[in-house]
Amino acid sequence: MDVLGGGPRLIALDVDGTLLEPGSPISARVVGAVGAAVAAGAHVVVTTGRTLLTTKPVLAELGLVDGHALCSNGAVHVDVARGEPVAVQSFDPAPAVAALRKLFPEMIFAVERVDVGVWATGTSPGEFSIGEYLLVDHEELSSAPTPRLNGWWPEGSLEDMVGLLATFELPDASLVHGDFGPWLTVSRRGVSKGWALERLRTALRVPPEATLAIGDGHNDREMLRWAAHSVAMANAPAEIRDMADEVADGVLDDGVAKVLERWFPH
Repeated sequence: MDVLGGGPRLIALDVDGTLLEPGSPISARVVGAVGAAVAAGAHVVVTTGRTLLTTKPVLAELGLVDGHALCSNGAVHVDVARGEPVAVQSFDPAPAVAALRKLFPEMIFAVERVDVGVWATGTSPGEFSIGEYLLVDHEELSSAPTPRLNGWWPEGSLEDMVGLLATFELPDASLVHGDFGPWLTVSRRGVSKGWALERLRTALRVPPEATLAIGDGHNDREMLRWAAHSVAMANAPAEIRDMADEVADGVLDDGVAKVLERWFPH
């Protein structure tokens, strides 16, 4: 990026574990660093596994009033100024639900209804507090396309889940497991943060070498591979830290701000 005579022009930022600690506000230093990047003309793109509804407060906290955001691991592309999706990559969740129920009979499922809320077959930790939360049976849950299917295995561990998923392949869908618990997320095959960012980079005509991504989770893998310069947070799992070009200080130590301030002092 330095050879371009300036900083990155397209900056992808994960939310939970990167911009903020879940349940806590974004620090003033991080907000200031993001604002300085935007003021300098960079495209700052919040790129998260969160739904559109739960991403909107983050955009407001950062002071982002226009541009783009990528929610649901890249499946929902949002026009920030309008607060509305401009593209949604949906899939039929029924085959994935059926296959996963055979592997994890006790699994609780939830599907996103974009800008409305969530339909779920039960309750699970960290429920969405914004929008509708409707309890449904498996048939109703699977009755309409969705950009994202979540699964939580209440009787299992992350280690056991990863082992069972090692040779498991979903029909016509992509899957990523959680970082710190027996969670998984399913999306349309091929859709990921990195996939969505490349589409956006092309549309914005940003050179590939002017891209930066900062994240901390397994759902950030494709995003980190996509970026010309990839940064993992110190609080990321070892596998994610090992694949990044750089490891930043942790989320509680303003790691994102310290990276951005190299190019965008404030």
